[in-house]
Amino acid sequence: MSSAATIEKDVQRLPEEQGKKLFGTAATIAALGLAGSAAAFFVDKQRFAHSWLVGFYFLTTIGLGALFFVLIQHLTRAGWSVAPRRHMEWVSGVLPFCALLFVPVAALAHDLYHHWMSAEAMKDPILKGKSGYLNVPFFYGRSVLYFVIWAGIAFWFAKQSADQDAAKKGDTRAFTGRMQGAAAPAILLFALSLTFAAFDWIMSLDPHWFSTIFGVYIFAGSVTSSLAVLAIININLQKQGLLKRVSTIEHRHDIGKLLFGFIVFWAYIGFSQFFLIWYANIPEETIFFKRRLVGEWQYVSYGLLLGHFVLPFLMLLSRHTKRSVTVLRAAAVIMLVMHYIDIYWLVMPSLDVNGAHFTWVDLVCLLGPVGVGMVVVAKRMQSSNLYPINDPRLPEAVKLQNL
Repeated sequence: MSSAATIEKDVQRLPEEQGKKLFGTAATIAALGLAGSAAAFFVDKQRFAHSWLVGFYFLTTIGLGALFFVLIQHLTRAGWSVAPRRHMEWVSGVLPFCALLFVPVAALAHDLYHHWMSAEAMKDPILKGKSGYLNVPFFYGRSVLYFVIWAGIAFWFAKQSADQDAAKKGDTRAFTGRMQGAAAPAILLFALSLTFAAFDWIMSLDPHWFSTIFGVYIFAGSVTSSLAVLAIININLQKQGLLKRVSTIEHRHDIGKLLFGFIVFWAYIGFSQFFLIWYANIPEETIFFKRRLVGEWQYVSYGLLLGHFVLPFLMLLSRHTKRSVTVLRAAAVIMLVMHYIDIYWLVMPSLDVNGAHFTWVDLVCLLGPVGVGMVVVAKRMQSSNLYPINDPRLPEAVKLQNL
């Protein structure tokens, strides 16, 4: 049987009833989270600002990781990932909405970044020397530019992919060539914008501290968390009897391998950052880890080491576990939880200086952005094909085998 004939038997759209159920669940989570977040703003504005930054950045980094996946698949002309690439297009679709979720961060920026936004900052010679970069107009201008870049890239690639679905068979290769050609400059813009956004929104919470490897650390967490989301989407669609041929156990195995690889990469970058700062022993650098290795924060730090690296590393080390629905899904859920804890660990010590203190405000400020992201993904799933039906590499994806 030919590959084309085999592909035609796969369901191309998400069944309407399943789509409505998914959207309803997502909308409920979003409504509860946003309502709770609104209440949190009036109860404790300072904690709301920090907790919302954590929730907003958690969703944004997942969207950025998904966008990277889309770009790198086009850049490398990968054939195995035709169906997973469409799923990551759905996830990267959250980025334009992250611009709206950034509004509370922008409105409460003086509460978050008061160390360098306050008038007293100019009395500090270190902050005065950084004022050419750390100043309010430039901060807001850069933030707008980041969202323009991310939303523009995500929209353009998703539109090209959707137009390819609707094109006649003979015209489809032109779309593939166009996306390949745009992937290289897009990934350069992606790398620079992700790095500087990490500096602006997270690292500048403590403007005395700096790390040149910080952007790479955020990138590693972004890709790891987005691959975890991809694994969950892939497993759930297969469980519903969809994607029987264009995304099989072989594709799940490859997703597991990528997830395993970036788990190791995150650990490598995290250790490199720690080791270089520890070895140099410069006070304005070591303060970052000093805060996180005393009191209750030290348990969060050790938990990150175990939960973000040791446990998932052992879970996905074997070929058989990467191909297991149960193990891969469990590892993906663990990675999402640990990615949230990682961002919480980056942000909250600037507020809870005396120790970790998780409250209901943190929970609702996570549910709000996550619920919005789920709504966006659910709508994208309902409005597009489950895989690029006219992608010229689809037959290659169907034939995938891991030897």
